[in-house]
Amino acid sequence: MKRTHLPLNALRVYDAAARHLSFTRAADELAVTPAAVGQQIRALEDHLGVVLFKRTSKGLALTGEGQAGLDALREGFLRFEESVAAMQAGQASDRYTIAVPGEFYAAWLSARLARFQSENTGTSYTIVSDEAIDFTEANLDFAVRLVDGPGDLEGMRLTPARRVCVAKPDAGEGWIDWPGATLPTDVVPAIDAGSAGQALSSVLAGMGRTVLPLALVELAIESGSLVTIGEPVESRRAYWLVAPLPQWRSKKVRALVEFLREHGA
Repeated sequence: MKRTHLPLNALRVYDAAARHLSFTRAADELAVTPAAVGQQIRALEDHLGVVLFKRTSKGLALTGEGQAGLDALREGFLRFEESVAAMQAGQASDRYTIAVPGEFYAAWLSARLARFQSENTGTSYTIVSDEAIDFTEANLDFAVRLVDGPGDLEGMRLTPARRVCVAKPDAGEGWIDWPGATLPTDVVPAIDAGSAGQALSSVLAGMGRTVLPLALVELAIESGSLVTIGEPVESRRAYWLVAPLPQWRSKKVRALVEFLREHGA
């Protein structure tokens, strides 16, 4: 069924003018000029083909036609507000669905989410381990990915783009490879791991050495669980928080993004 085009802005002006019975007071409420209110009312009367207001010795008054549609109009605006509130309910909630590599969640993100939760009572999280999962399919708010940039998504870099070679203090000299390791070209790895997390677990088990993002191993280095072999160097990839633009605009995502921006280091 074809819907009638509704001049919603003019109807909102009409509602304000009808409540105040004054174009001047309606203009004050709507933060426009009285002349703009008059123009909107005249345009609405032309659109409807009826006269909505009349001048009397006591001031502005509604005509019969103007009075006839007012209750239904106000009910309609109430329903509009309920509809908008329903659409915003998910965005206004304090539940976040986040896709993040398990090793980065353990080493970096979990502590910061805990602090955000302690400062924002009622916040809760759903953590998804597959950071490459489709946003719509999983109803994600955002994902954390080890990439060289956000691509066609909106994004914020969470960690410096640096990598370092690490091993346990008593580990042998065998190498552990994984898809992002960037090992020396003459190395024949003893272990081929499928991810940074598997490589990290292998290093912590004393199975050899590998090159990992610095952010992933900083705590282990500080605690003495791992030692560095050489100095950290610049890398092409870093951990990025990414999301499609609609999620990025949502109030709750903006709040957490700003928190991580301030407390990321």
